[in-house]
Amino acid sequence: MPPSRREFLHTAAAAPLGAALAPLPARPQATASLDRWRQRSAATNYEPWLEIDAVALRHNVREIARLAGGRPVLAVVKNNAYGLGLARVGPVIDALAPVGALAVVKPEEALALRAAGVRKPILLMGLADVETGIELASHDIQLSVFTDDASERLTAIARAIKRPVPVHLYVDSGMGRMGIRYDRAAAWIDALARLPQARLEGIFTELAESDTDLEQLDRFASLIRTARARGVRPPRLHAASSHALFFRPESAHLDMVRPGLVLYGAYPAGAQTSRQIELRPAFRLRARVVRVERLQPGDGASYGRNFVAERPTWIATLPVGHADGYPRQAVRGAEVLIGDRLYRVIGAVSASHTIVEVGDERTVHVGDVATLVGPDHSAVAPNTLAERAGISVYDVLMHLSAGLPALTLDASAGHDAQR
Repeated sequence: MPPSRREFLHTAAAAPLGAALAPLPARPQATASLDRWRQRSAATNYEPWLEIDAVALRHNVREIARLAGGRPVLAVVKNNAYGLGLARVGPVIDALAPVGALAVVKPEEALALRAAGVRKPILLMGLADVETGIELASHDIQLSVFTDDASERLTAIARAIKRPVPVHLYVDSGMGRMGIRYDRAAAWIDALARLPQARLEGIFTELAESDTDLEQLDRFASLIRTARARGVRPPRLHAASSHALFFRPESAHLDMVRPGLVLYGAYPAGAQTSRQIELRPAFRLRARVVRVERLQPGDGASYGRNFVAERPTWIATLPVGHADGYPRQAVRGAEVLIGDRLYRVIGAVSASHTIVEVGDERTVHVGDVATLVGPDHSAVAPNTLAERAGISVYDVLMHLSAGLPALTLDASAGHDAQR
């Protein structure tokens, strides 16, 4: 006789917690199936995927270097290369002559770049404790320093690796987020520049991208003049992010520029209309249509019934949503490219699905490829999507899920590489 509900609950409650939480044993057949699934081309199944355009990345770096007057590019590939994947983007950028170094914020990303084969200098712009600093410096990763106890930290790291630690000194010129404050940085810079355990590679600051930028740059320039008067000769000064690359060329380009967003083919706010350089979106977010259906008058689509058909209307469902990085706000006016036609996003972008209005005639079929973001039409360009959705263009890239399968498209290599 099976136990009663009360008996079952009593027995379960009395069971050891460890037994309740013990993991299920691995199933080799399921593991093999998962491996086979991962090895399939991203574009052959019904999961959303990314396409990374290596040719566009190279083009954008050339355009950036031209705008910067030939200055070296410190390529910012933080946050998983702005959502496109460190292991995919890092080696492509590393091979380009205008790129002098790469930069990240998290230690794990710096090590991931080295693991992916990146050979050029890598700068960690975040803070590392001594143990992490030892690990990074042993892989020739340069450290940003901005704490009052920086000399003690660097001395401990240098002692462990048995050589001076390559560093960039990080100055807060007025943004108020990271760095040593400008008004107490002069003596600090002088002391670190003379520290035998440190090898000074550069001094840098970051701008608030506001009307205070020029004041920040004046503060930074004054600080550098003081440092030079004391005999400090930093090899590189840098301040220009993507915004300053366009809007502060006279004062912020310095010895090296430090762009992120523009590497991937998106413009900072207001820069696209300047026509100073031509950027190409270096990725596509794509998915295949998984359902096509005809709504009758009064039928709704997705949560909240934000879309209700007024007449017989065809709709199509895409298996991609905000969990994959496509913004919820796309329903404010974004469009999706299927074939050579654009279709309006309707209803609600849910975690795993997006619905588009096809119209009076069925012009879309299951299996058709949809481009939600990419270079193939101005309506699906990153900046257009951001504008129509009412969000920052940074959100279009940086919210892309790291779990998306991806293809690296590289015409110069003569093949597409699955990564």
